[in-house]
Amino acid sequence: MSLALATPHAEAAAPALAPREQETLRHIAAGRTYLQAARHMGLSKHTVDAYLRRIRAKLNINSTAELTRLAISLGL
Repeated sequence: MSLALATPHAEAAAPALAPREQETLRHIAAGRTYLQAARHMGLSKHTVDAYLRRIRAKLNINSTAELTRLAISLGL
């Protein structure tokens, strides 16, 4: 049930995410740690953390599971 609720919300929110935020979301949804995502993106772990905090704030998301559901619904 929550997945169905997340899909319309995610589609409406997709344009609100910057390209690097979308890339970060894709890495986290793939199961990478912040450090692994940072290495793949050529960034520091702190920058990845900042991107994820921004995503969570923009979309009112609190957990990694919700972030993963969002990434799936966006096709990332």
